[in-house]
Amino acid sequence: MELSCKSEYALLALLELSLHYDKGEPLQIRQIAAQQNIPDRYLEQLLATLRRAGFVKSQRGAKGGYLLTQAPWNVSLLDVVNCIEGLEKKDNGSDAVQTTERQVVRSLWHDVQQAAKDVLSAHTLQDLVEQRNAKHQVDLMYYI
Repeated sequence: MELSCKSEYALLALLELSLHYDKGEPLQIRQIAAQQNIPDRYLEQLLATLRRAGFVKSQRGAKGGYLLTQAPWNVSLLDVVNCIEGLEKKDNGSDAVQTTERQVVRSLWHDVQQAAKDVLSAHTLQDLVEQRNAKHQVDLMYYI
């Protein structure tokens, strides 16, 4: 299993917005894109999806941009990834013959998906902010 580029970019964009949440000032797409090295056009599409899902809101005007709609500690990573990827159960090959081997493989895959959901639901954007800040401090200390 791998984190898709789409989900990674969405989490990076939300992390950047989380870092500026306390200031209450919107960030423009180009600011987020430059800081997190995300293509502008792709980020624009992701933010539109996140806006429709209610994670961010857009503010128009000269000082416009995007803001989180909720505090970072209220946004689970599962909700974000589910919004971007859709983790709902998909019916793959239900018309196929249900052999014992197929049932065993599907059962294992279900366990893998459940474990991923459990990890993602246990963490919030705030957790990412704290981990980022801790890593940033360690990196700073290394160079001193």
